[in-house]
Amino acid sequence: MTTVFALNAATGKTIWVDQDLLSNGQGTFGIQPLVTNGRVYLASSIGTVPTGGILLALNASTGKLIWKFNTIVPASNGAAHTPYGSGGAWETPLIGSDGSVTFGTGNPYQSAAEAIGHPSAWLYTDSEVNLDAATGKLRWYYQGVTNDFMDHDMQTSPIAATINGQPAVIGSGKMGVVYAMNASTGQLIWKTPVGEHSESDSYPLEAMEHQLTLTAPYTILPGSLGGVLSNLALAGNTVYVATVNQRFTLAKMSYPLGAQDGNGNGNGNGNGNGNGNGEIVALNLTTGEVEWDTTVPTYPLGAATVSDDLVFTTLYTGVLVALDRITGAIVYQRKLPTSANAPIAIAGNSILVPAGGPNVFGPKGGSPQLVAYTVP
Repeated sequence: MTTVFALNAATGKTIWVDQDLLSNGQGTFGIQPLVTNGRVYLASSIGTVPTGGILLALNASTGKLIWKFNTIVPASNGAAHTPYGSGGAWETPLIGSDGSVTFGTGNPYQSAAEAIGHPSAWLYTDSEVNLDAATGKLRWYYQGVTNDFMDHDMQTSPIAATINGQPAVIGSGKMGVVYAMNASTGQLIWKTPVGEHSESDSYPLEAMEHQLTLTAPYTILPGSLGGVLSNLALAGNTVYVATVNQRFTLAKMSYPLGAQDGNGNGNGNGNGNGNGNGEIVALNLTTGEVEWDTTVPTYPLGAATVSDDLVFTTLYTGVLVALDRITGAIVYQRKLPTSANAPIAIAGNSILVPAGGPNVFGPKGGSPQLVAYTVP
């Protein structure tokens, strides 16, 4: 989708429409718009070099472009690149009380061969990018993975927090690490790996420093369908995270990301086989230390949602689960009529679960439906 439009909430009539915000090569929109202070914040989910993904702000009344920010700084080292990919954002950004907006961005979509032969930081991929909300000027950034070639992303919606009396931003992504940063400067406060990790964590930096010796086939963990795929939750002094444990093996150095087929063979184009598991993890907001860590039998794709004393998520096999916020014990499970891979919503005592549709990890899901439950 490359069109943005506004509808009258009462009548459904079109107020404005813009089909020219993204030029050729600047990707498509895959983000839920955020509207506040008379502006609409958007981003393309992919894009090509030299521009990469595009972060945008529009006038909410007219749809006219206010500013745009490119998520790729062209490399000066002769780095080659694939024709698409490159940063962008597809989760809702964070509006700060200081007049800023923070986006979590995706990876540069490069292969191991490119990352080793022509290493580059590829700013501002795999980053939290903090911009002046009114002008789009860069205030600060924090890059979680430099020279990424493992499709890791730092894509989750940033969360506003307060740590030791100072404003902070909590971010994460498919690299399977949770980061706390100073909201004014971007300085790292703490970072904590969650879920299973392997020596592949060090590959991008070793390649950047011309110290990586790697031959195919090679394995990464978390894989490109692993790590923190869905949004985090914050309640009290605890951050709640759902993470996926799935290793991927790539058969060739030229593959730009770690996708595998149903037999577990790296081919660069297929889907994960769904044989991994997951974890729900509680982290201390002040220190980043693990308070509890509960393993679930398969991928927790329903994000982390807190209500009262419970943390909810859904498993991709079609199970709604609730965990005790203090202990991490699973206190409630409900089998859904079909698979689930989207965040839930809570209204009063009711839980709304989007379920069904395509299943990127294996068998096709059932018919899309919205299911409501009351938890006893």
